[in-house]
Amino acid sequence: MSSTKPEKATPHNGNVALNNEASASDTASAPQQPETVEDVNSQWETRISRSRKIVYYYNRATKESTWDLPPGVDPSKIKGYGEVTVQQAQNINPLEGGAGQIRASHLLVKHKGSRRPTSWKEPTIKRTKEEALEVIKSYHSRITSGEITLEELASTESDCSSAKRNGDLGFFGEGQMQPSFEEAAFKLEVGELSEPVWSDSGVHLILRTK
Repeated sequence: MSSTKPEKATPHNGNVALNNEASASDTASAPQQPETVEDVNSQWETRISRSRKIVYYYNRATKESTWDLPPGVDPSKIKGYGEVTVQQAQNINPLEGGAGQIRASHLLVKHKGSRRPTSWKEPTIKRTKEEALEVIKSYHSRITSGEITLEELASTESDCSSAKRNGDLGFFGEGQMQPSFEEAAFKLEVGELSEPVWSDSGVHLILRTK
Protein backbone atom coordinates (compact mmCIF):
# COMPACT_ATOMS: atom_id res chain seq x y z
CA MET A 1 0.00 0.00 0.00
CA SER A 2 1.09 3.49 -0.66
CA SER A 3 2.99 5.20 2.10
CA THR A 4 0.76 8.20 1.64
CA LYS A 5 -2.37 6.62 2.96
CA PRO A 6 -5.30 9.07 3.30
CA GLU A 7 -6.94 9.87 6.56
CA LYS A 8 -10.03 8.12 7.21
CA ALA A 9 -12.44 9.53 9.40
CA THR A 10 -12.94 12.97 9.66
CA PRO A 11 -11.89 10.77 7.67
CA HIS A 12 -11.32 9.50 10.44
CA ASN A 13 -7.86 8.59 10.28
CA GLY A 14 -5.58 7.32 12.73
CA ASN A 15 -6.82 4.30 14.44
CA VAL A 16 -10.49 4.64 14.22
CA ALA A 17 -12.18 1.52 12.99
CA LEU A 18 -12.27 2.76 9.50
CA ASN A 19 -12.98 0.58 6.68
CA ASN A 20 -10.45 2.42 4.60
CA GLU A 21 -7.89 1.88 7.23
CA ALA A 22 -7.76 -1.71 6.59
CA SER A 23 -9.48 -0.51 9.24
CA ALA A 24 -11.95 -1.65 7.55
CA SER A 25 -12.30 -4.32 9.06
CA ASP A 26 -11.90 -6.77 9.65
CA THR A 27 -13.68 -9.46 10.93
CA ALA A 28 -14.23 -10.51 7.38
CA SER A 29 -12.07 -13.15 5.79
CA ALA A 30 -9.19 -12.11 3.56
CA PRO A 31 -10.34 -11.18 0.06
CA GLN A 32 -9.39 -13.38 -2.86
CA GLN A 33 -6.75 -12.06 -5.22
CA PRO A 34 -8.12 -10.68 -8.50
CA GLU A 35 -7.36 -12.82 -11.53
CA THR A 36 -7.65 -10.28 -14.36
CA VAL A 37 -6.94 -6.63 -15.04
CA GLU A 38 -10.69 -6.05 -15.23
CA ASP A 39 -11.07 -7.58 -11.77
CA VAL A 40 -8.44 -5.18 -10.43
CA ASN A 41 -10.12 -2.13 -11.98
CA SER A 42 -13.53 -3.11 -10.64
CA GLN A 43 -12.25 -3.25 -7.06
CA TRP A 44 -11.26 0.42 -6.92
CA GLU A 45 -13.43 3.48 -6.41
CA THR A 46 -12.86 7.14 -5.62
CA ARG A 47 -13.78 8.65 -2.27
CA ILE A 48 -13.28 12.01 -0.60
CA SER A 49 -11.27 12.72 2.53
CA ARG A 50 -13.39 15.00 4.70
CA SER A 51 -10.36 16.23 6.59
CA ARG A 52 -8.20 17.07 3.57
CA LYS A 53 -11.14 17.58 1.20
CA ILE A 54 -9.50 15.82 -1.73
CA VAL A 55 -10.18 12.65 -3.66
CA TYR A 56 -8.40 9.38 -2.84
CA TYR A 57 -8.62 5.82 -4.16
CA TYR A 58 -10.15 2.99 -2.12
CA ASN A 59 -10.04 -0.75 -2.85
CA ARG A 60 -13.26 -2.39 -1.68
CA ALA A 61 -11.73 -5.88 -1.69
CA THR A 62 -8.46 -5.28 0.15
CA LYS A 63 -9.53 -2.16 2.10
CA GLU A 64 -6.42 -0.41 0.78
CA SER A 65 -6.50 3.36 0.31
CA THR A 66 -4.04 5.70 -1.38
CA TRP A 67 -3.81 9.27 -2.57
CA ASP A 68 -2.15 8.17 -5.83
CA LEU A 69 -3.63 6.26 -8.76
CA PRO A 70 -2.85 2.58 -8.06
CA PRO A 71 -0.24 1.05 -10.41
CA GLY A 72 -1.72 -0.88 -13.32
CA VAL A 73 -5.21 0.52 -12.82
CA ASP A 74 -7.15 2.17 -15.66
CA PRO A 75 -8.64 5.38 -14.16
CA SER A 76 -11.52 5.36 -16.63
CA LYS A 77 -12.66 2.03 -15.19
CA ILE A 78 -12.64 3.15 -11.55
CA LYS A 79 -16.04 3.63 -9.96
CA GLY A 80 -16.75 7.32 -9.48
CA TYR A 81 -13.65 8.48 -11.33
CA GLY A 82 -14.21 11.94 -12.77
CA GLU A 83 -17.57 12.30 -11.04
CA VAL A 84 -16.19 14.22 -8.07
CA THR A 85 -14.51 17.52 -8.82
CA VAL A 86 -12.09 19.36 -6.59
CA GLN A 87 -14.75 22.02 -6.03
CA GLN A 88 -17.27 19.39 -4.93
CA ALA A 89 -14.73 17.94 -2.57
CA GLN A 90 -14.01 21.34 -1.06
CA ASN A 91 -17.70 21.87 -0.46
CA ILE A 92 -17.95 18.84 1.83
CA ASN A 93 -18.57 19.79 5.42
CA PRO A 94 -17.61 17.07 7.95
CA LEU A 95 -20.12 18.62 10.34
CA GLU A 96 -23.05 18.03 8.00
CA GLY A 97 -24.05 14.44 7.36
CA GLY A 98 -25.52 13.08 4.17
CA ALA A 99 -28.39 10.65 3.69
CA GLY A 100 -27.95 7.47 5.68
CA GLN A 101 -25.09 8.84 7.74
CA ILE A 102 -24.73 9.05 11.49
CA ARG A 103 -22.28 10.83 13.74
CA ALA A 104 -20.45 9.25 16.65
CA SER A 105 -17.57 9.64 19.05
CA HIS A 106 -15.51 6.78 20.39
CA LEU A 107 -12.80 5.81 22.81
CA LEU A 108 -10.31 3.16 21.68
CA VAL A 109 -8.11 0.97 23.86
CA LYS A 110 -5.51 -0.98 21.91
CA HIS A 111 -3.66 -4.12 22.92
CA LYS A 112 -0.50 -5.82 21.67
CA GLY A 113 -2.54 -7.88 19.23
CA SER A 114 -4.13 -4.82 17.59
CA ARG A 115 -3.50 -4.27 13.91
CA ARG A 116 -1.27 -1.31 14.77
CA PRO A 117 -0.14 -1.71 18.40
CA THR A 118 1.04 1.88 18.75
CA SER A 119 -0.61 5.22 19.43
CA TRP A 120 0.03 8.89 20.08
CA LYS A 121 0.30 7.97 23.76
CA GLU A 122 2.55 4.93 23.53
CA PRO A 123 5.11 3.98 20.86
CA THR A 124 4.60 0.31 21.68
CA ILE A 125 1.45 -0.99 23.34
CA LYS A 126 2.13 -4.02 25.50
CA ARG A 127 -1.17 -4.65 27.30
CA THR A 128 -2.96 -7.91 26.59
CA LYS A 129 -6.39 -8.19 25.03
CA GLU A 130 -7.79 -9.12 28.43
CA GLU A 131 -6.19 -6.09 30.05
CA ALA A 132 -7.60 -3.84 27.33
CA LEU A 133 -11.08 -5.18 28.05
CA GLU A 134 -10.71 -4.47 31.76
CA VAL A 135 -9.59 -0.93 31.00
CA ILE A 136 -12.51 -0.25 28.67
CA LYS A 137 -14.96 -1.72 31.19
CA SER A 138 -13.65 0.65 33.85
CA TYR A 139 -14.13 3.56 31.46
CA HIS A 140 -17.66 2.38 30.70
CA SER A 141 -18.48 2.33 34.42
CA ARG A 142 -17.10 5.81 34.96
CA ILE A 143 -19.09 7.20 32.04
CA THR A 144 -22.39 5.52 32.90
CA SER A 145 -22.07 6.57 36.55
CA GLY A 146 -21.84 10.20 35.47
CA GLU A 147 -18.34 10.63 36.85
CA ILE A 148 -16.96 11.71 33.48
CA THR A 149 -18.08 11.97 29.86
CA LEU A 150 -16.80 9.85 26.99
CA GLU A 151 -15.49 12.98 25.31
CA GLU A 152 -13.48 13.94 28.38
CA LEU A 153 -12.00 10.45 28.70
CA ALA A 154 -11.31 10.09 25.00
CA SER A 155 -9.32 13.32 24.93
CA THR A 156 -6.73 11.87 27.31
CA GLU A 157 -7.12 8.09 27.20
CA SER A 158 -8.11 7.05 23.67
CA ASP A 159 -5.46 5.32 21.56
CA CYS A 160 -7.03 6.80 18.42
CA SER A 161 -5.83 10.06 16.91
CA SER A 162 -9.43 11.27 17.20
CA ALA A 163 -8.55 11.93 20.84
CA LYS A 164 -7.55 15.43 19.75
CA ARG A 165 -11.20 15.92 18.76
CA ASN A 166 -12.50 14.40 22.00
CA GLY A 167 -13.18 11.17 20.14
CA ASP A 168 -15.41 12.74 17.48
CA LEU A 169 -15.41 10.79 14.21
CA GLY A 170 -17.68 13.13 12.30
CA PHE A 171 -20.38 11.71 10.04
CA PHE A 172 -20.02 8.35 8.32
CA GLY A 173 -22.17 5.94 6.40
CA GLU A 174 -22.28 2.25 5.65
CA GLY A 175 -19.05 0.70 4.42
CA GLN A 176 -16.76 3.31 5.96
CA MET A 177 -16.05 1.59 9.25
CA GLN A 178 -15.08 -1.91 10.24
CA PRO A 179 -18.19 -4.14 10.16
CA SER A 180 -18.31 -4.77 13.92
CA PHE A 181 -17.91 -1.07 14.68
CA GLU A 182 -20.43 -0.02 12.06
CA GLU A 183 -23.02 -2.55 13.19
CA ALA A 184 -22.78 -1.42 16.81
CA ALA A 185 -22.82 2.29 15.95
CA PHE A 186 -25.89 2.10 13.71
CA LYS A 187 -27.84 0.17 16.35
CA LEU A 188 -27.39 2.95 18.91
CA GLU A 189 -29.95 5.65 19.57
CA VAL A 190 -28.72 9.24 19.61
CA GLY A 191 -27.10 9.81 23.00
CA GLU A 192 -26.69 6.09 23.69
CA LEU A 193 -23.36 4.56 24.75
CA SER A 194 -22.35 1.12 23.50
CA GLU A 195 -20.97 -1.79 25.44
CA PRO A 196 -17.35 -2.71 24.55
CA VAL A 197 -17.02 -3.32 20.81
CA TRP A 198 -14.11 -5.26 19.31
CA SER A 199 -12.45 -4.49 15.98
CA ASP A 200 -9.02 -5.11 14.49
CA SER A 201 -7.96 -1.80 16.02
CA GLY A 202 -8.77 -2.85 19.59
CA VAL A 203 -11.80 -2.42 21.83
CA HIS A 204 -14.07 0.63 21.63
CA LEU A 205 -16.80 2.49 23.45
CA ILE A 206 -19.05 4.25 20.94
CA LEU A 207 -21.35 7.18 21.66
CA ARG A 208 -23.80 8.09 18.93
CA THR A 209 -24.20 11.86 18.82
CA LYS A 210 -26.40 12.40 15.72
